[in-house]
Amino acid sequence: MTELEKNMQLLHTGDLYVCNSPEMFRLQMEYRSLIRQYNQMDPRDMDGHAALLPRIFAEVGEGCFIEPPFNANWGCFTHLGRNVYANFNLTLTDDTHIYIGDDVMIGPNVTITAATHPLHPALRRKGLQYNKPVTIGAGAWVGAGSIILPGVSIGENAVIGAGSIVTKDIPAGVLAVGSPCRVVRPIGEEDRLAYDHGRPVPREFL
Repeated sequence: MTELEKNMQLLHTGDLYVCNSPEMFRLQMEYRSLIRQYNQMDPRDMDGHAALLPRIFAEVGEGCFIEPPFNANWGCFTHLGRNVYANFNLTLTDDTHIYIGDDVMIGPNVTITAATHPLHPALRRKGLQYNKPVTIGAGAWVGAGSIILPGVSIGENAVIGAGSIVTKDIPAGVLAVGSPCRVVRPIGEEDRLAYDHGRPVPREFL
C-alpha cells in the first residue's frame, strides 16, 4: 500500500495521520479546480451548475443548488440528499464524510467542519490531523453564520439559530441556538399555524 493510499484510508477512521503530504495535496487540488469552475460560472447557467455538482460531491440528489461561491477541502466526501439548498459562502471542511439530508436549508456564511487537530503543538507541528463525520438530518435548517464542529449530528427538522456554534448533537424537531448551541424548545403544531412571533400563517399555506 502506498503512503497516499494509507493516508486516504486514515481520513475516515478517526486516527491521526499526516495531512500535508504532497501526493494528497495534488489529488485535493483536482477537486478544488472543479470547485473553482463552479464558482466562476455565469450565474444564469443553471444547467452548467447542476451538471458540475455530481463531479464535485460524493452524492447529489435531485433539485440541489449551492449558491456560488462555496469552498470545500475536498468536496468528494460530502453527500447531498434531494432538494438541498445552501446560500452564499458555504465552507465544507470535508476531510471525512459530511452527510446532508433531503430538504436541508443552509443559510449564508455557514461552516461545516469534519476535520480537527491535536491540542498539543508538538503534534500539530508534525502535520497531524484526525477527522470525525458530520450528519445533518432531513428537513433541518442551519441559520446564517453557524459553525458545525466535527462529529456532530443534527436531527431531522431541527432549526439551528443564526450564529450558533454547534459542539454537540442536537435532537430532531427542536429549535437550538447559541454558543455553544443549546436546545431552546421543541418545534410543534403552533409553529405550523403561526410564524414571526405569532403572525398567523395564511389559510392557503396550511
